[in-house]
Amino acid sequence: MSQELIAKARDNTIRVSPLKLANIARSIVNKKANSAVNQLKFSNKRISNNVLKVLNAAIANAENNKQLDIDNLYIKEAFVGKSLTMKRFRPRAKGRASSILKPFSKLTIIVEERSKVKKEKDK
Repeated sequence: MSQELIAKARDNTIRVSPLKLANIARSIVNKKANSAVNQLKFSNKRISNNVLKVLNAAIANAENNKQLDIDNLYIKEAFVGKSLTMKRFRPRAKGRASSILKPFSKLTIIVEERSKVKKEKDK
């Protein structure tokens, strides 16, 4: 696909582990932008609000910067990476301490405009 038909948005500091974020990101790939937004709005996962913000930013970038049609937007890719990790300590017995790792993640969403609407499989 040419670079003119895609738009992207990313967030570098999402306070959740990459595995939990990857489950949400995988669920919206190859869906129409409107149905992905609806799926994220009504999801019970706490992190779906952050994914929704990044998706809305990608849609806004497509509309305002690339002049793409919102009705033909699909999520081409959504990928997750590791970011920084906050390290904290918890006091334990006999004067010891155990570490607590609080991971952050990166999320990138790429949307593309498809002129031909592919038939979705009936389930």
